[in-house]
Amino acid sequence: MKLKFIIFLLLVSFASLEAKSGADIAKDLGIAAGSKAIKQWERVFKKKRKMKKLGIDTLSDGDKQALKKYLISHAADSDSPAAAGL
Repeated sequence: MKLKFIIFLLLVSFASLEAKSGADIAKDLGIAAGSKAIKQWERVFKKKRKMKKLGIDTLSDGDKQALKKYLISHAADSDSPAAAGL
């Protein structure tokens, strides 16, 4: 029983090590956070068609949430917009 628990903990810890940040996911997809305003990013995540166009539809739910959080917090009209070229 203890061995199963240890194996489970190891698997969970390895999975969390591979988790990407929202910035990494956006970079992989070629999405610039500052290219849209907050409301525009919110609309993208409400429409499957728009998510598919950007390749977001293939991500896991956790990655989608991390990406959405990053894009909204660094949108063009946010308090800390992502500058072009960084």
